[in-house]
Amino acid sequence: MIVVFLANGFEEMEALATVDVLRRADLSVLTVGVGGKTVTGAHGIVVTADCADTDPLPEKVQAVILPGGLPGTTNLEASPVVQDYLEKADAQGALLGAICAAPSVLGHKGLLRGKRATCYPGYEDDLLGAVCTGESVVTDGRVITAKGAGVSVDFGLAVVAALVSPAVAKDLGEKMQCRPISAH
Repeated sequence: MIVVFLANGFEEMEALATVDVLRRADLSVLTVGVGGKTVTGAHGIVVTADCADTDPLPEKVQAVILPGGLPGTTNLEASPVVQDYLEKADAQGALLGAICAAPSVLGHKGLLRGKRATCYPGYEDDLLGAVCTGESVVTDGRVITAKGAGVSVDFGLAVVAALVSPAVAKDLGEKMQCRPISAH
């Protein structure tokens, strides 16, 4: 199971394109609304998550994904549920993915120490202990980070490559008419 947290002010493309790509790869994805099932994105798009953060969440996960956006990233970081879940997922060795400003949440928790990472320009100082590459999408072990909305599909494909296989990600990208990128 992959858990994608959605907090009010999330970047819609980063969340929904990623979820779409993961589900196209037949991965099991659970969207979790922080503060309730109904969540409003940064551009006013209202989304109904699969469940709220007050509902029981899976004990074991393959991955936790954090979309960026503002104030979505701030709301993710302020959530005790998200914070606790990240710690649990990290302890289990789950993949951690974050895009745009959201890698700052991982950075503030010390989850990027010694990792290569990327983020939306201006958030580099928040990636505590990371080597900031400036690349569009970066996979380092079980951490995947990406710059922003424009690389949302590539981010999703990188998660597929890590959880399923690079070949499946490449095939899916070709079917979706994506340009090949080196991250896959």
